[in-house]
Amino acid sequence: MIDATLIPWILAGVPLLGAALSPAWWAHPHRLMTWSVGVCAVSLASVAVFAGALTAPPEGLLLLFLLPLAAGVSLLGQPHHLDHRASWVLTLVALSLGLGALASQPVTAKLFLIAIHGFVIVLLYRHHTPLWPISWWGLGAYTLGALCLVLTLVAAPPLSSMAALLACTILLPVVPFHDGHLTALTRLPGNLPSFMVLLFPALGLHALAPLAPTLPDPVVWVMSVLALAGAIYGAIKALAQSRVRLLLAYSSLSFFSMLWWCVVTTRTATPRAALFVGAVGLVMCGLLLAWQIIRTRYGDDVDPQAISGLASTMPQYAVLLSLLALAAMGLPPFGVFAGFMGLLLSSTAAFSTGIIVLVCAWLASSWYILDLVQRLLFGTRRTDLRYADLLQSELVALIIVVLTLLALGVTPISLFGSDQTTATTGVHSEPAGTNPGSLVWNR
Repeated sequence: MIDATLIPWILAGVPLLGAALSPAWWAHPHRLMTWSVGVCAVSLASVAVFAGALTAPPEGLLLLFLLPLAAGVSLLGQPHHLDHRASWVLTLVALSLGLGALASQPVTAKLFLIAIHGFVIVLLYRHHTPLWPISWWGLGAYTLGALCLVLTLVAAPPLSSMAALLACTILLPVVPFHDGHLTALTRLPGNLPSFMVLLFPALGLHALAPLAPTLPDPVVWVMSVLALAGAIYGAIKALAQSRVRLLLAYSSLSFFSMLWWCVVTTRTATPRAALFVGAVGLVMCGLLLAWQIIRTRYGDDVDPQAISGLASTMPQYAVLLSLLALAAMGLPPFGVFAGFMGLLLSSTAAFSTGIIVLVCAWLASSWYILDLVQRLLFGTRRTDLRYADLLQSELVALIIVVLTLLALGVTPISLFGSDQTTATTGVHSEPAGTNPGSLVWNR
C-alpha cells in the first residue's frame, strides 16, 4: 500500500516525468503531440486511482480531475507546428505543479504555488509580440502573488492571513488584482492560455477554501464590494472588446467575481463552487480553442469582424461553437448553469442588490458571447477566404469539452463531495477536510 504522503508527489511526478522525456520526440511534432496528450491521459488515470486515498478539501476533488483533462484538450486543439513544441512541454510542467498544489499539504502546496508564480513570470517576460506587448502590470501582479505566498510562510496572523487572501485574488481574479489574469490569457504562448484559464482559478479557490470561514466581517464587506464591482466591470469591458482573447478574459473575470461574492458572503467554498470554477474555466478553454482554430487558418492578428459565414462553410465548427456559446451564456443543461444556480440557491444571503448585480452580469454575458458567435457564423460568405472545417484533433478536443460540460451540468453534486454548511450566527466553524494548518485571523 502506498503511503498517503507520497501520493501528491506521484500525481505531480507523472506529468513532470513526461515533460522530462519529451525531448526524445522533439524532432517529430506529431509524435511529441501524441506523447504529450498521452501523458495527460495517464495523469488523469493516476488521479482516478489515488483520489480515494487523498483527504478531500472543502471544495472536493473535482478540480483535481479537470486539470489533466483541460491540459489534454488544450494540447489537442493546437496545430502540429514546430513553434508550439515548447508550449506543449511547458503545459506538462504547469500540470505537474498544479496537481502538486491541489493534492499536497498546506506548506508544500504553497511551495508549489510559489513555483507556479515563478514559472509564469519567466514565461510572461520572455514571450510577447508586437500585437501583445509585454505587460508590466501583469508581471507585477504575479510577483506580488509570489511575495504574498512567501509571507504566509514566515509571518504570523493577521499579516499572513491578509497575504494569503491577496494571493487568492491574483489567482482567482477580482478587481483590482486582475491584470495577471488578463496578461496570462493574452501573452502566454501556444496552448497555455486555454489551460491557464482553468489552472489559476482552480488553485485560487483551493487556497481560498480554508481561509473563507475565518474572514472577519470588515474583510467580507470589502471583498463583496470588490466582487460586485468586478462582475459589472468585467461584463462592461467584455462588451467593448474587439479582440476575442480580451473579450474572453474579461468575461471570465466577470464570472469569477460572481464566485467571489458567493464565497465571501457565505464564508464557505463548497463543491458547488468547484463545479462553477471548473465549468467556467472549461468553457473558456473551449472558446479559446475555437478562436485558436480561426487563428490557425487566418493568422494571429486576424480581425474577428473580417470572418463571417462559417455556419455554411464549416458546419462542424459552427455546431460545436454554438454549443460552447450556449454553455458560456449559462443556459441549461451545461455546467455553468448548474454551478451558478447551485451557488445562488445554497447561499444564505436574502434577495439583495448583490444578487441583482450578479444576474445582470450573467445576462450581459449572453449579449457579448452571442454577438461574437453571430458575427463568426453568419453574414456574408467571403469568396477571398479559404474555408476548412475542423481537423480530427480539433474536432475531438471540442467534443470532449462539450460533453464534459454536459456531464457537469447533469451529474449530482454529491459525487463531487459533500457540501459544508456554515451557521448564520457570528461564529463560523471549520469545514470538514480543512487542514489543521489553515491560516486564521486575529479578531
